[in-house]
Formats: sequence, C-alpha cells, structure tokens
Amino acid sequence: MKKSSENKLPVAGAAKNYSFFNDVWDVVRQVPKGRVTTYGAIANYLGTTSSARMVGWAMNASFTMKPKVPAQRVINRNGMLSGKIHFGTPTLMQELLEKEGIKVENDTVVDFKNLFWDPAIELQ
Repeated sequence: MKKSSENKLPVAGAAKNYSFFNDVWDVVRQVPKGRVTTYGAIANYLGTTSSARMVGWAMNASFTMKPKVPAQRVINRNGMLSGKIHFGTPTLMQELLEKEGIKVENDTVVDFKNLFWDPAIELQ
C-alpha cells in the first residue's frame, strides 16, 4: 500500500514536469477567434472528465499569463458566461467575445451550438 503523501497532486518541485493549469491554457490558446468551448469539454479532452471546476480555476489564474490566454472563449455547458465575475469589469468578458463577432444576450452566447469548439474533435 502506498503512503498517503504519494497520492497527492503534483506541487512545487513536481510541478516542473506537469501542470494541469498549463495543459488547460495550451488548449484554450488553440480555440479560434469567434468560437467558444466549455470547461467540461476541456476537462474531457485532458482526460479528467470530472475536473470542469478545476478548468475554471485555471481560467481564473490565467489573466497574467504570457502568451495571453483568451479566457473569454471558455463558457459553461449551457453557453452562459459563468466566469464573467473574474474579469476586470462585469461586462468585459462579453465585450471581448463581441469584438470577435460572437453575439451575447442575457449573459448567454447566441448560437452556442454552432460556435462550440470541441477540443476532442478539433485537436485529433
């Protein structure tokens, strides 16, 4: 039986070789302008289907990353801008999406199904 400390997620020194957040950011950087993906789709692509919330944490930590991470392109499974509270202003996420030609009404992406970019399909 393994010691409990061996079952922990990678931290500090171990993170030099692996970082879930970096994997998330790499996927998000590939979402094309004018398209959106979901927290769950990213988690599924990375093989951690139940980690959609952790993808959200990665998005929240992405704002100072270089190269830039287009966090506005990551929304919830219903097409809603659930992460908008983490942007500089209450309307910034919507403004960034609209600059890319994505229409948003009532904090929801219009035509979400046609704009959805699934990394499991697109990054095969």
